[in-house]
Amino acid sequence: MALTTDEEDGGRVTGWIRPSEILAQLRGADLAKALSPSIRAQVVRRDDVGEVLVKIIQIFIVSFVALLYVLAPRPTDIGMLSSPTPYFLSAYLILTFAGLLWALHPPVPAFAIYASIALDFILLYALIWSFHKQYGQPPSFVLKSPTLLYVFLFIAIRTLRFEVRFVVAAGAMAAIGWMAILAWVILFDPEHAIITRNYVTYLTSNTVLLGAEIDKILLITMVTGVLALSLTLAKRLLISSISETQAAGNLSRFFDPAVASDIRDQDGDTAPGDGELRNATILFVDLRNFTTIAASRPPAAVIGALASVQAALVPIIHRHGGTIDKFMGDGIMVTFGAVRPAETHAADALRCAVAVLDGFAAFAGQREDSWFASGGLGVAAVAGPVIAGLVGVEGRLEFTVIGSAVNLCAKLEKHNKMIGSQGITTASTLALAQEQGFAPEPGLEGRVADIPGIAAAVEIVVLRRAAAPGGAGQPG
Repeated sequence: MALTTDEEDGGRVTGWIRPSEILAQLRGADLAKALSPSIRAQVVRRDDVGEVLVKIIQIFIVSFVALLYVLAPRPTDIGMLSSPTPYFLSAYLILTFAGLLWALHPPVPAFAIYASIALDFILLYALIWSFHKQYGQPPSFVLKSPTLLYVFLFIAIRTLRFEVRFVVAAGAMAAIGWMAILAWVILFDPEHAIITRNYVTYLTSNTVLLGAEIDKILLITMVTGVLALSLTLAKRLLISSISETQAAGNLSRFFDPAVASDIRDQDGDTAPGDGELRNATILFVDLRNFTTIAASRPPAAVIGALASVQAALVPIIHRHGGTIDKFMGDGIMVTFGAVRPAETHAADALRCAVAVLDGFAAFAGQREDSWFASGGLGVAAVAGPVIAGLVGVEGRLEFTVIGSAVNLCAKLEKHNKMIGSQGITTASTLALAQEQGFAPEPGLEGRVADIPGIAAAVEIVVLRRAAAPGGAGQPG
């Protein structure tokens, strides 16, 4: 049966769960082979942190047991230090602290972890074994010890590492250890190890009920199996989560963060043709004379210089809420309100335009080379309805905006060269920005201009006049 999506159920995938899905969840080896080195390194790092947590919990356990031992009543003829228990606890505490120091400086080899598991159960069963001597009882007395419950804690802490083999090793050690204690009671103390089939007799005397001991071993085995299965699924989820996080990070390197976030948050798969009509403002930013200057410079120097100016301008754009649609050689196309609706898109765009011009002037003033002059940047902003969506084909998609505002903005930016300005917008965009809270600089120049490629005359406003017409940074 094919899986379906039930929109009324929160978009959950519904339908019969196939055996192949269960097997795929349990297969860890195939997934591990497909992991990139960086993801494997992150999984290993989480295992290293888990080992530190294991050691901290072990220290807490042994400290708690030691406290109980000190507070617990004991026969008057038996001194606290005459029992082997405090020596076991002290040795375990010292070794666990040493293990913690090792875990804080990873990697910890597998043999050390197996040794730690063995130490856990040697301590636990040694404590249980010592009870019959501490309380002057026959060996069968130890089979009634509630201290056995610590077995499950020692198995459970191994799930803090995403290694199923260590959980299985802990469970196997626990089961084998209890079988060894049972064999010791039956084989080495036949005089007192009376086997009974009466449950009441078993509880009220030092007799042995084989069924109860087998139940304990089976329960240890089953709990180990369930924890191993849960850990297998959890590890797959961890790896999937790390992979998705890394993929999202890589996505943000090729898309603007706002676009990448929208793509990640979509309920379904993205497809070409997905789009929405939005009221937005377009901002074009373009370097002056960069192509001419770059023609005589080494390619690496050209890319380096372009990267440096982008590093200076992009943070300014993001601070004003702009979404970078694309880098176009030495130009940048920015949108406001296209990816996500914004009530102040026009005001944000004009504030950004002014801030970009100021930021570029400061950047160019700090450069000691001849790549950039302080007036060598042009910007234009136009507000209007645009269609924002995905174009391309399956396997190669691109987010973009389409509309007359985009076309007009591109041509207005080029018009800067013709009139010797650095920033242009339309009168309607400026009016909308003022309604949205933008405070323009005093004395802005307005005019009606014929823009090449635009059929009707456009009423424009010069946001920033070039400092010295014909001078540095002006079109050549």
